[in-house]
Formats: sequence, structure tokens, C-alpha cells
Amino acid sequence: MTLVVNDLSAGYGQLTALRNISFSVEAGEILAIIGANGAGKSTLLKTIAGQLKALTGSVVLDGEDVTALPASARARRGVLMVPEGRRLFPSLTVKENLQLGTSTGRKGAWTIETVCDLFPLVAERLNRTAGQMSGGEQQATAIARALVGNPEVMMLDEISLGLAPAIVVEFYDRLGEITKRGTAVLLVEQDVKRALSVADQVHCLLEGQTSLAGRNLDFAEIAAAYFGTEHR
Repeated sequence: MTLVVNDLSAGYGQLTALRNISFSVEAGEILAIIGANGAGKSTLLKTIAGQLKALTGSVVLDGEDVTALPASARARRGVLMVPEGRRLFPSLTVKENLQLGTSTGRKGAWTIETVCDLFPLVAERLNRTAGQMSGGEQQATAIARALVGNPEVMMLDEISLGLAPAIVVEFYDRLGEITKRGTAVLLVEQDVKRALSVADQVHCLLEGQTSLAGRNLDFAEIAAAYFGTEHR
């Protein structure tokens, strides 16, 4: 599996929030997308997922151009997102939220049983309504819901935001199990050092444009690209 994003631009109304972004990611890789608030990170994920229409450029999955497809069709092809804020159905139980994740119809290693093995936190709360759970419990459920769709590409938008450090460490420990099964992960994260600890490659955004991209980058280079300062 290869996801190729080429010359992608997107925006809201008259505002162009993302300009000419290009990268590729292979099966089993983690691409960390970093940048300050307002840099365009969430806009990029939404455009790849089909929630936001591209103004220019293309999104290609396994050689198929999916740029014109709606979000539902992209999900059926294995492009799934865990959005910032989780977006669970609060009145439904954890199990019911997971069952909704299987609506992609995709078959694979991830089932309700296997995601429960990955996240015991989820297994212990299957019959609890999502609205009654803590932020960490909800985030685990949101990740599990995406996994049962058996994604080719899973996009994680700020999974550590507002959570206790111990819970964040647990989530990051699970990423290896996810990528080991061939899923590519696009990881949007404010905690740059944590993202770098797991990433195979990095894409830094600044004011909607690429300020730095690559593998094995020097942290000083990354810091300069993040803040838009000159690297010395």
C-alpha cells in the first residue's frame, strides 16, 4: 500500500488554508505531521479523508486516484480518521460505537475481539455508554472504532490532547502493533518529541505550507521549521 498526496491545496470559503502539500507514505510507516496551531494539520487530514474538498492536487491510494470520492467511499477503501475530540456517539455503548466502525465492510485482522485485546480499557467498558467515560477511555474507543474498519491508512488527530501522561504512553506503545499489521499512520501531534520518537518520517507545516519534510532530520532543523526561524 502506498498513499501519495501530490500538490494538495484546500481551504474554507475564500480562505486557502493548505497550499501545495506533497508526500508519500508506505504500509507500516508512521508519518508525523507537526506544526503550530493553525498550521493546517487538521485541514490536511480532513482533505485526505474526503471531509474537505481539495482545491488543487490529488490523493492517490494504491495507484487509484480517490480525490473525487466522498468520505464514505474513501473509508470503504481504507482511509479512516480518528478526529480531534473523538466524535463518539455519547448515548451509545462502547460496543455499539465499535459496531458502527465495522460499517466500512472491510475484512481483516481487526475485529471487536482483537481491538479489545489491544485495548483492555475498551474491553472492560463494552456495555458502558460513551458519554459516561473519561477522556482516555473515549480516545481508546475512538482508535478502536477506526481499527475495526481495517484501515489501510489511519489518521490520528491530536490523540494525546488533554490526556494524562500514562494514558498517552499506552496509546503510543500500541502504535507498533498497529503498523506491524501493515497500516500506515498519519499522526498529527503537538508534542513534537513524542511524535519524533515513533515517526519514520516527518512533515512540518507552517502557515499552510511545507516548511520541512524528510527522514532522520536534525531536531534543530525541525524546531526552526516549526517556528519559522532560521536554522543555524
